[in-house]
Amino acid sequence: MHDAPPAAPSAPLAPEPEPLAHGLKQRHLTMLGLGGVIGAGLFVGSGAGIAVAGPGIVLSYLIAGALAMLIMRMLGEMSAAMPASGAFSVHAERALGRWAGFSVGWLYWFLLVVVLAVEASGAARIAHGWVPGVPQWAWVLVFMVVFTATNLTAVKNFGEFEFWFAALKVGAIVLFLALGVAAIVGWLPDTDPVGMANLTGQGGFLPAGWDGVVSGVLVVVFAFGGLEVVTIAAAESEDPARNVARAVRSAVWRILFFYVGSMLVVVTLLPWTSMEPGKSPYVAVLDAVGVPSAGQIMNIVVFVALLSALNANLYGSSRMVFSLAERGEAPKGLLAVSRGGVPRRAVLASVAFGFVSVLLNLKWPESVFLYMLNAVGAVLLFVWSLIAVSQLRLRRRIEREAPERLSLRMWGFPWLTYAALAAMAAVVALMLADDGTRPQVLWSGGATAVVLIVAGAREWRTRRHL
Repeated sequence: MHDAPPAAPSAPLAPEPEPLAHGLKQRHLTMLGLGGVIGAGLFVGSGAGIAVAGPGIVLSYLIAGALAMLIMRMLGEMSAAMPASGAFSVHAERALGRWAGFSVGWLYWFLLVVVLAVEASGAARIAHGWVPGVPQWAWVLVFMVVFTATNLTAVKNFGEFEFWFAALKVGAIVLFLALGVAAIVGWLPDTDPVGMANLTGQGGFLPAGWDGVVSGVLVVVFAFGGLEVVTIAAAESEDPARNVARAVRSAVWRILFFYVGSMLVVVTLLPWTSMEPGKSPYVAVLDAVGVPSAGQIMNIVVFVALLSALNANLYGSSRMVFSLAERGEAPKGLLAVSRGGVPRRAVLASVAFGFVSVLLNLKWPESVFLYMLNAVGAVLLFVWSLIAVSQLRLRRRIEREAPERLSLRMWGFPWLTYAALAAMAAVVALMLADDGTRPQVLWSGGATAVVLIVAGAREWRTRRHL
């Protein structure tokens, strides 16, 4: 084991050597960066956004995607300069102090292990539909065991799983875009050019006005969660600083292209009034262009997306809690690393809580688990906000102490960082004003307050004993 980095904000900028294996390759990180945010939220959840914003959902995705791109760029800058398995938790500690690293690390871990239950249960529902003789709980058990085993072996196995999962998702979107464009311009058999009728009819491009666009942002912004894992994984690659910079550069524009491009295809091909929340607009488009068994094809893609997210979240949660243990913010027993460089106890601790979350989701989906899900509903915004504040503090330190480490730079510093912080504050304010999202903000605010109180108590106790 190596010593934990100093907790003070003035800690040296030089990254500590990691005891974890360096088994991830550049192709793993690049595809993880591309596929990490392409999940069920896009393939299924986007229907709810279209229902509230109409064709204006394209602008909603542009706004939310621009915010996600800024966050990813900030993360890339800090992770290229200071690669660490705890990524933004380590950056927050270096920039703001132990309380910040503790808070963002534990909140992110809690977020991942709770969302993991949603993904496992969602994949199990699809599998149960294919094989009704196997109960849903049995499918959950199979998925959890398989991905626990994957994460307990060499990290390159995780990388290979995620590479092929992401490749399938990216391939599905590229094929969807190609079919959609061909249908729009009338290149498919028995089709005529669609024109602009669906963009300008049924109330126009903004049928609900800018209020609809804003409501759409609230629906879709959380679909971009998951981009953070690539900066966590970079610490286990062969050349962390170089690889994370390349992964971030290749991912940001393509992610925005996939999201905005596919939404533009959907609302151009079909009337937005035909969309139903909870039903995939991708299936509706594939049906419209005559793709046979479109529903089953999309079920397979969503199934893979859910398993990919489950695998990535288990990986990310285990590395985050391992990093917390390295810095004395989690039990030291979690620091045990296998000969292959895998933090097995951290993996088992994360999957154990994941199992608890799954059981709560299966047993009490509308009560206990709903409260847990609400408690992490807006946590991502707190994590992103601390990433932005950390980048503001660390960028100036790096420029002063080690400018050669800035191989990747945040655009328009510091103004775009301030703009991102203002945008996140606006999202929280809008969520508080909305009856549907207010409970998420209040519950997440409560969970964040509890963690901050614990972090403050730890700081006070540490200073008392100095």
